[in-house]
Amino acid sequence: MNRREFLETFAAAAVLPALGGQQPSQEWGSPVFDLHFHLRPQPAANVAHLDGAGVAKANLLTRGGALAQVTAVQNAAPGRFIWFNSSDVTKPDAEQMLTQAVKSGAQGFGEMKFHVAADGPELRRMYALAADLRVPILIHFQEVDHAANEGTWSAGFAKTFASMLQAYPRTTFIGHADAFWANVSADYHNEAVYPTGKVARGGVTDRWLGDYANLFGDTSAVSANTALSRDPEFTADFLKRHQDKLLFGSDCSCRDGHGAGYDNPAAPRMSGKCVARETLSLLKRSTSPAIFQKIVWGSLDDEGLIRATSSISSYSYLSIAGVL
Repeated sequence: MNRREFLETFAAAAVLPALGGQQPSQEWGSPVFDLHFHLRPQPAANVAHLDGAGVAKANLLTRGGALAQVTAVQNAAPGRFIWFNSSDVTKPDAEQMLTQAVKSGAQGFGEMKFHVAADGPELRRMYALAADLRVPILIHFQEVDHAANEGTWSAGFAKTFASMLQAYPRTTFIGHADAFWANVSADYHNEAVYPTGKVARGGVTDRWLGDYANLFGDTSAVSANTALSRDPEFTADFLKRHQDKLLFGSDCSCRDGHGAGYDNPAAPRMSGKCVARETLSLLKRSTSPAIFQKIVWGSLDDEGLIRATSSISSYSYLSIAGVL
């Protein structure tokens, strides 16, 4: 599985059309696709963040019965949004809910953020379903509380998740959040939310991105920004080695794409900043223009399309076309 094949599981031309008259951002030198964008209640608020941050398109992360909201956003800005959906994996109807979401046009599962084990039966059901429906699954891995009694999310990443990558080889996994990114360093032992300092080579995230074709990385949130900021020499090498396995995401809650209202008590350095802008700037200065474009947009044809080929299943194509 290469990057193009991965993107083609949810990026048919009907989903990520040409720029429609838009030019690549003068600021970034490339169009930008944001994989990790949480749905705002008002359509205009979604567009405001994209425009402010210089982002061409985004993947809305939704939960439950969000189709009406997604449709409103897509109608407000045609061609600029696709969507993933999640459902409470502890409930018996989770598979039914997610299957219906895919039939309604959702291109993946996520963000899967629940107080369960990464290798537990709840998420195992979702891993199998994602493979059956041929959609990716984006998972939040976290072992350390941000606030008192927050608890863990998809716990046990470093100890158990390799076995999931092996057990579900047909499932396309996208890793995200604290435990995923802190474990680029081999000396991480769940002692900090956002560890800093030189990276100890050989962390499981780094190794698994190289070892497992079905694992990809979402460069969103303060977790990825911190991991990629802490050791410039490591970051340059990491981006070069894993350029085909990384996708830009923001996971930013600021109002305007410039940092208005953003506050993360666990990362005061980011207060009043736009996470999208900070991470795009970090990626741009850390790698070549070609690798930067690959991470933030992907391989494009002459018309600015991510090519769709026969690797898209009939089921996915029909859901995109609104037939199912």
